[in-house]
Amino acid sequence: MMTMAFAVEEINNKSDLLPGIKLGYRIMDSCDSIHTSLQAFFSLVSFSTIVSTQLGSSTCVSDSPIPAIIGLASSSPSRAVAQTLGSFNIPLVSYFATCTCLSDKQIYPSFLRTVPSDFFQVKGLVQLVTFFGWFWVGTIGTTDDYSRYGIQAFSDQFGLKGGCVEYRLTIPASPTTAEIQEITNRLKSSTTQVVVAFATEGQLLNFHHLLEGTLGFSFPGVRIPGLKEFLLNVQPSPKPGMEIINMFWQEQFGCKLKFEGDKHENVDNIRPVCTGSEDLSLTSSSYTDVSQVRISYNVYKAVFAIAHALHALLHCDSAGSYNRTCDKHRQITSKQLLHHLRSVNFTNQFLERVHFDSNGEPVPLYGIINWQKDSNGDIRFVKVGTYDGSAPLELQLLINQSNIIWTRGESQVPTSQCSVPCPSGSRQAARPGEPLCCFDCLPCADGEISNQTGSTECIKCPEFYWSDEDKVKCVAGVEEFLSYNETMGIILVALSLLGVILTIIITIVFHHFRTTPIVKANNSEISFLLLLSLKLCFLCSLVFIGQPSVWTCMLRQAAFGISFVVCLSCLLVKTIVVLLAFRANVPDPKGLRMFGPSQQRIMIFCTTVPQICLCTGWLTGAHPFPFRNPTFQSSNGKIFVECKEPWPVGFYLVLGYIGLISFVCLLLAFLGRKLPDTFNEAKLITFSMLIFMAVWISFIPAYISSPGKFSVAVEIFAILASSFGLLLCIFVPKCYIILLHPERNIKKGLTGKHNR
Repeated sequence: MMTMAFAVEEINNKSDLLPGIKLGYRIMDSCDSIHTSLQAFFSLVSFSTIVSTQLGSSTCVSDSPIPAIIGLASSSPSRAVAQTLGSFNIPLVSYFATCTCLSDKQIYPSFLRTVPSDFFQVKGLVQLVTFFGWFWVGTIGTTDDYSRYGIQAFSDQFGLKGGCVEYRLTIPASPTTAEIQEITNRLKSSTTQVVVAFATEGQLLNFHHLLEGTLGFSFPGVRIPGLKEFLLNVQPSPKPGMEIINMFWQEQFGCKLKFEGDKHENVDNIRPVCTGSEDLSLTSSSYTDVSQVRISYNVYKAVFAIAHALHALLHCDSAGSYNRTCDKHRQITSKQLLHHLRSVNFTNQFLERVHFDSNGEPVPLYGIINWQKDSNGDIRFVKVGTYDGSAPLELQLLINQSNIIWTRGESQVPTSQCSVPCPSGSRQAARPGEPLCCFDCLPCADGEISNQTGSTECIKCPEFYWSDEDKVKCVAGVEEFLSYNETMGIILVALSLLGVILTIIITIVFHHFRTTPIVKANNSEISFLLLLSLKLCFLCSLVFIGQPSVWTCMLRQAAFGISFVVCLSCLLVKTIVVLLAFRANVPDPKGLRMFGPSQQRIMIFCTTVPQICLCTGWLTGAHPFPFRNPTFQSSNGKIFVECKEPWPVGFYLVLGYIGLISFVCLLLAFLGRKLPDTFNEAKLITFSMLIFMAVWISFIPAYISSPGKFSVAVEIFAILASSFGLLLCIFVPKCYIILLHPERNIKKGLTGKHNR
C-alpha cells in the first residue's frame, strides 16, 4: 500500500511523465475476502465526491471517479471483482493474483496483472522437480483458487512428464487439532520425500522453522531508491484515512495509540500507550527491509503502467520535447484507458521492459529461492537460480546447485521415487492398481534392447541384428550354417569320403574281377553305373555343407534327386533281370534276350529323364536361393543361412518320384524272394530297399521339425544312410564271395546247382 503511495508521489514529481497532471488514489481494505472485496468495489465505483486541490481550480479528466483499480492480492477475490469490473470496462491490475483462470478474457476482459500467471509458475515447477529427478511427490495447499487451480495444473503437467502425485492434502482455513493431526499422519506415512506446496509465504509463516531446504519461486526483487526513506517517514495521525497506518503502528511497536480528544479510556492494560514518536528505523521487520522488494515492486510497476497509459491517452508527448503538457480538457473513459493500458510498453529505471501480452500477462520471470537457516536459526532466502518462461526451453531453468542447502543442512540432493528407474537392458512394468511411477523392472527379451535408464519399452533390434548379453545395444548377428570346421560337419564329411572311398575300392575290385561270373552276371555295365551313381550320392552330400550360395542351393537338390534316381533305376533293372533269369528256378534265356543290355539302358534312361525334367523345371521356374533367416535367432545371436525353397512342392515331387521308384523296386524284389539261396540278389535288393524306405520315411518328420542347420544335417544323414545301405547290401556280399570264397564265383553258383 505504501509503495503505491510512493509511486504516485514519484510520478507526480516527474516532469517527463504526465506533466501538469496529478494522480490521486483511494485505498480500500479487501480483508482478503470475496464479500468485503465486492463491498469495497461498489464503494469505489459509486464514489462521486471529487476532491478539489487547495486552489480549487483542478478537475478530474475522467468521467468516472475511478478510471483504474490496482489489486487484489488473492485470486479468489480478484476473480469476483474482475468479473464485475468487466461490465464497466474498468481496468483491474493485480500485483499478486496468479490463478491461471484469470487469463480467460471472455470472463475477465478488463483484468491485467504485473505478476506472472500460475501457468508459467507450474510449468517452471514441473521443470524444477524433474530437473532433480523427483517423479514421486505429494502436494499440499489451501482452500483458495490459487492452490486448487495450481495443484490441478501441476498434477496434469507433471503427469505428462512421467511424474506421479502420491497424495493431495488441503489445509483448511481454520484447521482443528484433529485435522492437523490427520495431515501430519499422512505426511509421516507417505513414501515420497518431496512435498510441493501451493501457498503464499504468509500462509506458511507458522511453519517457517520446518521449511529449511525448501525451494520456492519468487518474483524478481529490486531496491527502489527513496522507498525506505518514504516508509520510515510515516507517522500515526487521527486524520481520516490514516486508520490502516495507525493499526500498523500499534502492531509494530506493541502499543496502543491514544490521540487528544479521544473519549474512550484505554482499557488495554497490557500494552503501553504509544507516544507517536517511536522510531521505525530502529525496528527490524519485513516493512523496513526493502533491500529486495518483490511484491511491492509489482505494485510499483502497476502504478507506472497506468501512468504511461494515461500519458499516451492524454497525448502528453504531442507538444514537443520542451514545455510538454497533457490535454487536460480531454474527457477520457475507463474503456479508453483499458485500451492504452493493454498497449503500454516502456523500460523502467531498473532496465526491465514492462508490457502485457494478449492475455494481459507480463514477462514470466522468477527467481529460484532456497530457504536457509542463518547462524541465529532464522530463515533467510538465498537466490539459487532463475526461471524465464519466455526463453528457449533449454535456457528457461538455470540452477546453481552448489548454493543449495537441503533439509537438515545436507548438501546431497534428496531422492524421491516410488521405484528406482530401471537400468539399461530392462523396461518398466506397471504394477496393477498402482500409479505409473510404481513399477517393476523386467529384462528385455532376446532381440530387444533398452540403452537408457528408465525405459518404458524395449526396442526391437533391426533385422539380422541381435541384442548383446546386457541387452543395451544391438550387434550384428553371426551367420550360422553347417560348416566344414564344426564337429558335425567334420563327421559328415568323413562319412561322405568314407562312402566314396569304399565305392572306389569296390569299383576297383569289380574291375579287376570283371571277367568272373559274379561280375558278368546281371550286366556288369549296370553294376559299374550303380557304383558311379552311389559315388555321386556320397559326393552330393558335400554340397549341403558350407555357406549356401546360389549355385550350391540349385546343385544340391538336383544332384541329390538325379543321383538317387539313377541308382534306383539301376537296382530296378537288376531286379527285373534277376526275376527273368530265375523265374520258377529255371533260367529263361528268351526272357533275357528280350530284356538285354540295350533295353536295360533304355529303361534306366526312361526312368531318369522324368526326374531330370522335373529338376530342370523346378530350378528354372522357382529355384532355391540363399536366405538369411531372421526368425531363427537364438540367445547367442546367430542367424541361420539356409537355402530358401520358394516352391516346396518341387522338393517333395523330387522326393516322391524317388519313393515311387524305390517302392516298385521293393515290390519286384519281394516277388523274387524265393529264388535259389546260392546267390539270391533279390533278397539283398529287398533288404536294401527296406533300409532305404525306412530312412526316407523317417526323414520327412525329422526334416520338418529340425531347426536351422540341423535340418540340413538330417538330410545329409538320410543321404548317407541310404547310400551306405545300398552299397553294403548290394556289393559287400559280392565282394565277400569274390575275395574270400572264389570257389563260389562260378557259373553254377549263380543258379544254386554246385555241390556244397
